[in-house]
Amino acid sequence: MEKSKVIFNNVQSDKVYKKALRSKAKYAKKFGDDKDRNYSAKVVPNEYIGDLLGVRNIAVGEDAPGTSEGFDNEKGIIVGNIRMGFGHYRISMAIASAANSMGYTPYWMDLNSYRDTTCTKVISAQNDLYSMGSRISQKSKLFNRLVWEPLNYEGFRKLSYNSADQKNAELMAPVYENVPKDIPVVATHVWPAQAAIHAGMKNVVNAIPDNWPMALHFAEGSIHTVQTHYAYQGYRICNGMDGNKVLEPMPEESLKYTGHYIDHELVSNIEEDCRRRLERKASGKPMRFLLTIGGAGAQKEIFAAIINELMPDIKAKKAALYVNIGDYQNVWEDLKKMVPEIEGISRTRFNDWNDTRKFCEDALEGDVEGIHIFCHENIFEAVYATNLLMRSCDVLVTKPSELAFYPVPKLFIKRIGGHEQWGAIHSAEIGDGTLECRDIPHTLQMIRLFLEDNVTLKDMCENIIRNKSLGIYDGAYEVVKIAMGMRK
Repeated sequence: MEKSKVIFNNVQSDKVYKKALRSKAKYAKKFGDDKDRNYSAKVVPNEYIGDLLGVRNIAVGEDAPGTSEGFDNEKGIIVGNIRMGFGHYRISMAIASAANSMGYTPYWMDLNSYRDTTCTKVISAQNDLYSMGSRISQKSKLFNRLVWEPLNYEGFRKLSYNSADQKNAELMAPVYENVPKDIPVVATHVWPAQAAIHAGMKNVVNAIPDNWPMALHFAEGSIHTVQTHYAYQGYRICNGMDGNKVLEPMPEESLKYTGHYIDHELVSNIEEDCRRRLERKASGKPMRFLLTIGGAGAQKEIFAAIINELMPDIKAKKAALYVNIGDYQNVWEDLKKMVPEIEGISRTRFNDWNDTRKFCEDALEGDVEGIHIFCHENIFEAVYATNLLMRSCDVLVTKPSELAFYPVPKLFIKRIGGHEQWGAIHSAEIGDGTLECRDIPHTLQMIRLFLEDNVTLKDMCENIIRNKSLGIYDGAYEVVKIAMGMRK
């Protein structure tokens, strides 16, 4: 059945379908249609996280670099993703980590990395638009209120949006041409899932990231997984995806609740890491705050306010800071202007992956003081540095995106996009994170609570341990089980 015309038995209007056709035609005119190309696909080493997570890359195209390895048709599992911010990469790393721990071989397939393909050109164009909108939304309250929040909250929610995406994804399918069709695919963004289905991949899992149900994430023909029961209910009935209409529900077999998508290295060490946090608190050691700055440096004003607030505590050895600026070194230049004292008391750890890994390992049991700034040009290192730092931090300070689901005490700053608020709501309800602090004064209030009272950190650590016992953080393992089980 035409996936842009009928979505889970919900027939789209001729107007919606024709708009989807125009969308595909627009991209094909601009970037070409390589449906007749016979792209090669080979397995090559991943030099950045290959040793950590057992990952191999799938290279596509005749000019793909690296020495080819064969596909493992028995133990191989493809992690299909794109770089759109850091979130989808991080979820991919969680799936790869779980798969590796279970004895499987994760293959990294980034559809936004095959430069000469129509697939990558289409994704890059849309990624650029999204990044631009994200940055503008942080500078213009009017644009955020009238355009960005409604688009992220209601626009992406509509079945009509999925209709256009399905058509565009047909242009992405050729990159799967020579990938063995039986190897399971776990997609951590909907486009790799949709493209895989169009390409004839037989075993596709679509790992949905958000807690706000949106038709944007539909890839009919795959098994959809969600991290919360709230998301399960909303997706099952296609809640609000066509105004107030009561829609045909998703079939039972198309949707599964799994729990949070978390790396094996983090899940398996939850009890020990929480014990160390509480010991540091009890002994008066500096409380370690991990600040993650993504979105091309969006929200740096909030982070600058936090650093200025904590500066006296850092000097008094009551607090310490990890600041991961990802691959945005320009943010460091901005922070130096916004926080005049930061350069004099900071240790910069730029583009030295061995140093970063050693710091993270030493910090697990050793003492940490001062401010440590991390920046890596390579996307794998930029993303995974936060994962490594999480284990030894006491509080993660982040917007409520994919990191809202991680098993570490969290302070949530203002969201980027209305859909993200539901990550903070879920985290607050299961007790491992704060409410969303929507302005700087409330953010600083929460900083002081973590530092000065004896309840906030302790409560979150105890809740994280209890949540683990309930399987809440086992989502990545469950996704892998579902994907590998589809072959039977």
